[in-house]
Amino acid sequence: QVQLVESGGGLVQPGGSLRLSCAASGIIFSIYTMGWYRQAPGKERELVARIRGGGITDYRPSVKGRFTISRDNAKSTVYLQMNSLTPEDTAVYYCNAAWVNNDYWGQGTQVTVSS
Repeated sequence: QVQLVESGGGLVQPGGSLRLSCAASGIIFSIYTMGWYRQAPGKERELVARIRGGGITDYRPSVKGRFTISRDNAKSTVYLQMNSLTPEDTAVYYCNAAWVNNDYWGQGTQVTVSS
C-alpha cells in the first residue's frame, strides 16, 4: 500500500519560512519524480516544484529563488523549504509521486501566510 504523509504546514507571518516534509512508503522512492503541488480556495491545483530521481528540479516561476525542493532517498522523504512567504502562497500543499503510469497523492497540509 502506497502512502505519502505530509507534515510541516501551519500559520506563518509574511516573510517567514516553513519546511514541508513528505514521507513515502510502498514505492521504490528513488525512481519516482516527487512533486509539491498546491491548491488555494477557488483555484485549480498547480505545480509548485518537482525533483526527478536524478535530482533535476523544476519550479514554478513565482517561487523560484524562494522555495527549494530536495529529497533524501535513504529516508524516502522529499522536502520543500519555503522562504520569504507571502499571503499568495496560502494553500493546501500536496505531495505527489509519479513514475510511468503510477501517480500517488498525499492528503495535503495547510499553509497559511497571514499577519
